[in-house]
Formats: sequence, structure tokens, C-alpha cells
Amino acid sequence: MKLTITKTNQLKAKPDDSKLGFGTIFTDYMFNMDYNPQDGWHNPRIEPYASIDMDPATMVLHYGQGVFEGLKAYRTDKGAVQLFRPKDNFKRMNNSSRLLCIPQIDEDFAIDALKKLLTIEKDWVPSAPGTSLYIRPTIIATDPFLGVRASHTYRFFIILSPVGAYYPEGFNPVKIWVTRKHVRAVRGGVGEAKTPGNYAASLYAGEQAHKQGYTQVLWLDGIEQEFIEEVGAMNIFFVIKGELITPMLTGSILPGITRDSVISLAKKWGIKVSERKIGISEVIDVHAAGELDEIFGSGTAAVISPVGEIKYGDRAYSVGEEGRVGPLAQKFYAALTDIQYGRAADPMGWIEPVT
Repeated sequence: MKLTITKTNQLKAKPDDSKLGFGTIFTDYMFNMDYNPQDGWHNPRIEPYASIDMDPATMVLHYGQGVFEGLKAYRTDKGAVQLFRPKDNFKRMNNSSRLLCIPQIDEDFAIDALKKLLTIEKDWVPSAPGTSLYIRPTIIATDPFLGVRASHTYRFFIILSPVGAYYPEGFNPVKIWVTRKHVRAVRGGVGEAKTPGNYAASLYAGEQAHKQGYTQVLWLDGIEQEFIEEVGAMNIFFVIKGELITPMLTGSILPGITRDSVISLAKKWGIKVSERKIGISEVIDVHAAGELDEIFGSGTAAVISPVGEIKYGDRAYSVGEEGRVGPLAQKFYAALTDIQYGRAADPMGWIEPVT
């Protein structure tokens, strides 16, 4: 397929790198591509960032048939721009699409198109410490139709946003709230897909957490409401007597790329890693025994997010030294960000150069 590029003379003013928030500013251009049964995926194009014209009956608005991804472009100290594991993002996107009956995209073509978009938008990649260019690939169902079936037409688009820290706390311990009243996903559903409905399902409990002063919700399994699954915007890790433990992937947990990166680094460093069921009761018990060393989350947005407190039932449990980041969370954060920003070698082959 031939990728067409349409330029604009009306470029936006660039923001101050030192004052970036998250997800509120968007760049000059976007990538678009369409699908129909006759032509398949066709008309790939880079064009000025603009609103998408939608019929009120557009199926994604009514039935939620859509998938998305989240990854970042990083500026190195030498001024180059690079991506972190983009092939894994588009592979996961295709898995999400399979679960939502959305046609597969050509992963290599998507990466090439993204790199062309980033080359045009390279000046939007911020250089201040801790900043990056967030990348949001999305596919939505576009048939104007009321009725429950898979759409026949789709739009695949990629937008870009310069960002700072995801959490207001930055790289400092966050507080998370455990709920047994609400469920995000169950095995056999689409919990492992990155689809809008999974995030909408988390909003109510998230609001309840915020009202109590907690940043995120720690979700339990939807059947026994005992086994830990994930946090709203990240996977979760526990360090118990020096062992790194994370919930096993059961089909209701998003298979995080940062999660996989943490596991790979831990094995490389000789740290014992277990992917298994871990119950909230076990976490409370090891905390009481003084054996819970650390808790931290992992995800593209925050990379590593140390947890300083969890609330379960009527009691809050402090984790580690108050206000301090645990040594393993610090080590993983430093290792991952050093690779992402080009400050360290990439022994795992995770970096994809752009410029």
C-alpha cells in the first residue's frame, strides 16, 4: 500500500516541556486508514490532526466495538527518537481485535507508518527529564447501524501527545484501594483485550477510591473475589521475602508489555520470579508477618509505580518505609528508563530507532 502525506502550513505552538501534563495536548498530524470488505485495509494516509466526522448511528458509539494501544517515543540525550517494543504493542492490538471481531492489521506496515508519522512530528518529542511522546493507535467500528453484530467497516488511526508524569505523585509511592464490591473483568470475557469497555467498567470504583484519597483500584478476580488481578492502569508486583510475584495471566488480565519487561529483567538479574495466583488474604498475612518487602505497578504510562499503602476493608496497610521507593522498584525503573531514553545498552533488543 502507498502511504500518502498531506501537509499543513498552520502548525501549532509547541508546549513548554517542563510543564507537560498527560493526554491534553495533541500534535499537528495523525495517521488514518480505512477498512471495508471489498478493499480490506486501504487508503493509509498521514494528514493534519482533525476531528472524525461520525454518523450518530456509528456502531462504536453504541456497542463499543473498538480497541486501542498505548506506547511512547523517547528522545535520547543525543537527540535521536526511539520506540520501546512497538512490535509487541501491535501484536497485542491484533489479539484485542481478534476478541472484538475486528480485522487484523499488518503489524509491520503499522510500525512503518508510525515511524513516518514520528519522523514528521519529531520536534514534538519532548526532551525534559521524564517526558515522552505518548502514542495512541486506535481502531473503531464505523458502520452506521443499530443492531448487535460486528461492523463491516473500520477506521484505524494514530494520534500523538507530548506528556509528563501520568500520576500527580510522579515516581513516588501511590495509595491503592482494594474492592470486593466491583469487578472489572472475568475469565472468558475480554479482560485481556485493550478495549474501551474495560476502562469504562473501572470508572465507578475508581471514583469511590478517589473519594477516599486513593489513586487507583486493585481489582480482585470476578469469581471468588479473592485473587489479585491488576490495578486500573497497570499490572501489579509483590516482593515477598525477596521473591518477585505477579498474578498469572488468566484471560482477564491485560498482558502488559512493561510487565513482561520487568519479568525478563528480573530473570536476567537472577531474581526469583513467580507468575501465580496470589490472594489478598495472603498479602495481608505476609504483611502481618513482616515479609512484604515491596509492592509496585508496571505500565506504559507510569513505567514503574511504587505502592506505599493499600486499603482493604476498614484497614489501611503501609508498605515499606513511608514515602520512600523500594529498592527493586527503583532498580526496575532505572533500568527500563535508561534503556528507553538511550542512556544504557539494550541487551534485550527492545529498542526500535526512528530518527
